[in-house]
Amino acid sequence: MSDPLIDDDEFILDFARLSEGIYDEKFLRTKYHFVDDATWERLGQDDELVEKIMLLRASRVRSGATKRELAQKHMVRAPDVLNNIMNDPEANHRHVVDAIKTMDALAGGNPENAPASDERFQITIVLSADERLTFDKKRGKIDQHDGEIIDHDADTAPKLLAAIAANKRTDNGSGEPL
Repeated sequence: MSDPLIDDDEFILDFARLSEGIYDEKFLRTKYHFVDDATWERLGQDDELVEKIMLLRASRVRSGATKRELAQKHMVRAPDVLNNIMNDPEANHRHVVDAIKTMDALAGGNPENAPASDERFQITIVLSADERLTFDKKRGKIDQHDGEIIDHDADTAPKLLAAIAANKRTDNGSGEPL
């Protein structure tokens, strides 16, 4: 009793998600217009269809897709939970601050996550695995003598500056090192 839906990949995926707890029966009955219980029962008795759904489900568990989608499903409640912590007058202040920071990150309030402005450009020079120089400038005329480092690795900057100073050559204008 093979159903023609056995060749519909989206249908198989939707029912794998149902078996994983990502979707619920009401959603799928509405989506596929299964208004009567007879159709639902017939689908559940189609061994070939059930086997295909179970194989996809096993594949999704191995790939981590099920875990990611379940986490996403539950994460939609996080803003409400964080809001309750932020507004709880009896909450520990540290928890309130952590909730605010987390809510800000979820809301996209972090400037690191903001799209780059058209008014600036950034040049990063990677010197080694743990040394880099980043120049962040406004668009327009560039001062060639401006060597301001906007962002640098604080641990490596002193070593880098010492290395540059140790290698500095002087020539008294003759082109020959002293």
